[in-house]
Amino acid sequence: MTDKRPPVSIITVAFNAEATIGDTIQSVLSQDYPHIEYVIVDGASTDATMDIVKKHQDKIAKFVSEPDKGIYDGMNKGVALSSGNIVGILNSDDFYASDTVISEMVACFEEEIDAVYADLDYVDPVDTSKIIRRWKSGPYKAGAFKKGWMPPHPTFFVKKSVYERFGDFTLKLKSAADYEFMLRVIEKHGIQLNYLPKTIVKMRTGGVSNASYKNRFRSNREDKMAWEINGLKPGPLTFVRKPLSKVIQYIKK
Repeated sequence: MTDKRPPVSIITVAFNAEATIGDTIQSVLSQDYPHIEYVIVDGASTDATMDIVKKHQDKIAKFVSEPDKGIYDGMNKGVALSSGNIVGILNSDDFYASDTVISEMVACFEEEIDAVYADLDYVDPVDTSKIIRRWKSGPYKAGAFKKGWMPPHPTFFVKKSVYERFGDFTLKLKSAADYEFMLRVIEKHGIQLNYLPKTIVKMRTGGVSNASYKNRFRSNREDKMAWEINGLKPGPLTFVRKPLSKVIQYIKK
């Protein structure tokens, strides 16, 4: 019997990620799903990142190493290089929680479903078995973004056709282009979603948007810009409830 499950492209964007990218690559290559196109986009790393990538080059469909304009430029390059029906993005310091993640996510896609998302655990950067906080997404309801909701981007699998219809990541934003993309396709254009209530990604703590109060301020400002770019009007407490939701994740841990 012919396996008719769709091909899935997984994109990893990296820059000087020698300490963590090995775990990322292994978590993708160990997946039990048979139709994975793995794409790695490196921003001209000066450490051993590409040496690690090349050790696995026989199992990596496409990889490129060249200067870029930041992580979202790298993601756009990855999307352009991808040929799968479904696209997922896994950052170079993240890894999948199990070997069945891709299979489970694909099973959640139906003909009318455009994207599937799930839950994420933030883990200690050294001891990745130690959970720092849990991001429980919950089902999406129209208007949820106004209440500070968003799904964790590394768990967000989307049909390639969504990028073709609504565009890719804007380079106007430095730390919130993933938020803007999901706001655009979910809240503005109303793509059809499915939610898998399960942790599928482990993310090491220390992301760009949360690294300092200065970066948190910039991220909050960029969140506002995301709404402006799309001609959408946020709720009165949107930019209070969004960072507050992260505090609640610690409490519920």
